[in-house]
Amino acid sequence: MSLGSKMSQRPLTDQEKRKQISIRGIVGVENVAELKKGFNRHLHFTLVKDRNVATPRDYYFALAHTVRDHLVGRWIRTQQYYYEQDPKRTYYLSLEFYMGRTLQNTMINLGLQNACDEAIYQLGLDIEELEEMEEDAGLGNGGLGRLAACFLDSMATLGLAAYGYGIRYEYGIFNQKIRDGWQVEEADDWLRHGNPWEKARPEYMLPVHFYGRVECTQTGAKWVDTQVILAMPYDTPVPGYMNNTVNTMRLWSAKAPNDFNLKDFNVGDYIQAVLDRNLAENISRVLYPNDNFFEGKELRLKQEYFVVAASLQDIIRRFKSSRAGSRDAVRIGFDNFPEKVAIQLNDTHPALGIPELMRILVDIEKLPWEKAWEITKRTFAYTNHTVLPEALERWPVDLIEKLLPRHLQIIYEINQRHLDQIAALFPGDMDRLRRMSLIEEEGVKRINMAHLCIVGSHAVNGVARIHSDIVKNEVFKDFSDMEPKKFQNKTNGITPRRWLLLCNPGLAELIAEKIGEEYVKDLSQLVKLKKFVNDDVFIRDVSKVKEENKLKFSQYLEQEFKVKINPASMFDVHVKRIHEYKRQLLNCLHIVTMYNRIRKEPTKPFVPRTVIIGGKAAPGYYMAKLIIRLITAVGEVVNNDPIVGAKLKVIYLENYRVSLAEKVIPATDLSEQISTAGTEASGTGNMKFMLNGALTIGTMDGANVEMAEEAGEENLFIFGMRVEDVAAMDKKGYNAQEYYDKLPELKQVIDQIKSGYFSPKQPELFKDITNMLFHHDRYKVFADYEAYVKCQEKVSLLYKNPKEWTKMVIKNIAASGKFSSDRTIKEYAKDIWNVEPSDIKIPPPNEPREVSGDPQNGTTEKPRGQF
Repeated sequence: MSLGSKMSQRPLTDQEKRKQISIRGIVGVENVAELKKGFNRHLHFTLVKDRNVATPRDYYFALAHTVRDHLVGRWIRTQQYYYEQDPKRTYYLSLEFYMGRTLQNTMINLGLQNACDEAIYQLGLDIEELEEMEEDAGLGNGGLGRLAACFLDSMATLGLAAYGYGIRYEYGIFNQKIRDGWQVEEADDWLRHGNPWEKARPEYMLPVHFYGRVECTQTGAKWVDTQVILAMPYDTPVPGYMNNTVNTMRLWSAKAPNDFNLKDFNVGDYIQAVLDRNLAENISRVLYPNDNFFEGKELRLKQEYFVVAASLQDIIRRFKSSRAGSRDAVRIGFDNFPEKVAIQLNDTHPALGIPELMRILVDIEKLPWEKAWEITKRTFAYTNHTVLPEALERWPVDLIEKLLPRHLQIIYEINQRHLDQIAALFPGDMDRLRRMSLIEEEGVKRINMAHLCIVGSHAVNGVARIHSDIVKNEVFKDFSDMEPKKFQNKTNGITPRRWLLLCNPGLAELIAEKIGEEYVKDLSQLVKLKKFVNDDVFIRDVSKVKEENKLKFSQYLEQEFKVKINPASMFDVHVKRIHEYKRQLLNCLHIVTMYNRIRKEPTKPFVPRTVIIGGKAAPGYYMAKLIIRLITAVGEVVNNDPIVGAKLKVIYLENYRVSLAEKVIPATDLSEQISTAGTEASGTGNMKFMLNGALTIGTMDGANVEMAEEAGEENLFIFGMRVEDVAAMDKKGYNAQEYYDKLPELKQVIDQIKSGYFSPKQPELFKDITNMLFHHDRYKVFADYEAYVKCQEKVSLLYKNPKEWTKMVIKNIAASGKFSSDRTIKEYAKDIWNVEPSDIKIPPPNEPREVSGDPQNGTTEKPRGQF
């Protein structure tokens, strides 16, 4: 059989020896025997296979189900515990949860990794091969969706009673293929083989209404003649790290009701009516593949209302029935709703939650407007993720009127009261009223969803200090002038479980040997590594781990993409969504500059580099797709030039996604974070690279600013314009031509691209890129070119001195503690949600538990799970 374990055929590497140490859990004989038993049981009873016919995928599913078995008891216990304690609950509403794979993360958080390794090894299988069978849950585009996933991990690890609410897209972010140098999209049918981590909950199915009209009655407004779509919840467990807490991510799937299209006109055409059920169910069919771009399509608006309407009903059901001993509603008052419920809006995508809660409180629960509005504002908080104008959601009034007529009325009422308040404070300031209105009147009437979120929330935050300052002092200045205390900063973070323990076990163990294991739950302890900066043995070990990671990644590239690279070269990595503001073009210009220098002086010593660029472009973003084509074209020339040889290689990393990030980030030497200052709200990839022992070349943008502050600016390669410089240049006017005229190397590069040097069969191929760079480059690539190239020379110089390079790496790792999402979530909990993290370890399923009872008569109620 092809599945003989690699381990049995060769001695262990240092990394594998380290793997066997503590962080990955204890290996007990009983534990291993139990896992093997579970594995064989699932292979037989769940998958209905035996070892003669089972495929690697069957083995993956058997292992996944076995590991899931260990979650179930803790999951039920956690929900029972919340039901009895009735803590304040936190609800994270997001249209994206970019979860990636679940198996290894679950093993780590449950402390089962080593026992599973051993069990699978004893069964003659290779656990890494099984892990590679799992599909990524690609229910996100990039940073915003991955942040939501990291936050779920941290909320569970901190023992918060938290829930993620989103959409169970049938098709996630597209799979990217590179064909003839161009991006081609393929559907991501991630559920094709089934998803062992989700549990459908048809008993909690809820109706969601669309279209219809509003009737004014004596008892208030009534929304009637609507189309009903059912929201079916699918629950995924979210385990905290080694604390027996298992929270829930609840994703909604759209289902047509059984009488769909059969009650009205369609009397005769039963077949067509059943076929039309697909139309209703299209709501949860596919993730919109845009990052930092607003596409005002009706289906997208339906998705946004769908998640909000289903989630709010669920939240209110849980609020009413908590501690009731039954699912019947018992809480009647909503006075203490904000004491029991916090809802965080991940960007404006779930903004309709604000008018929807108002509709429920006013129309259904019959609260007076003022009371309902106070409850709503105290419940919601809003996170802003971007200041790019094309990304801000502005929905046409006509579309909302058609789809959600009652919500439009409510938004108008919110706006009227909002404007009355401003007029009272600033009499006669018509321009301020226009700027601050929720309704934009120029051209097509639109609703500004960010304004709705700000007005309807008690807290608004940006995601890095520099971004929050821009939000407060520029983009929403009028609002912060009125309510300065509403605006906060919460610098993003990443979970060290996935982004260190899981993806870089060699480094994780090396750190644990030096400072113990506590850092996994308290990343600030990494500062203790500072005292080892000059420890020769530690320096050697850190650099050895990086070498092993680079070798492993080189082997992966060769195996998967048939490309050979030199593992001794500097791995210069630029992976993120392709967007003009992220300036992959600037990197590309530097590649061509290096190429030209090698060709000019072939015998001059050159620090070898492998430049790895990866990321998806939105399918409709023409310029981003052309940028990919330019990078691949440059790669074709550079990689096949005998004069260049092994000094410089350019790799386009196809289909960049969470599971590929976990491979490339630990192998990276140089992290590219080169957005124009003031455009990247935070970035989180930057933090992942820092934690995994890469050095950063970057602008003073997003969280790079705070990274430089933590590590010392001298320990990052910072270059280029600051926010102030960009503003000054905007004022005076950016003239690309003057840089072209002044810098001969830049002129040469641009002339080559323009003349077809990299596209001899289509000399005009890149004219739209060069034209943009000269005439309408919002992101000022030429203005930072010279500083970038000079900074890259400093990078190469340091790389020639491996010991000094590694010392700087250690300083960076030691300074990365601030960027744990645990720290971020503690700040949200304290400053916004008003909840307390809990260290209480819920007893595991194999220990008896106390149940609450009536102390008067000594009875105990049966413990109830309450999902």
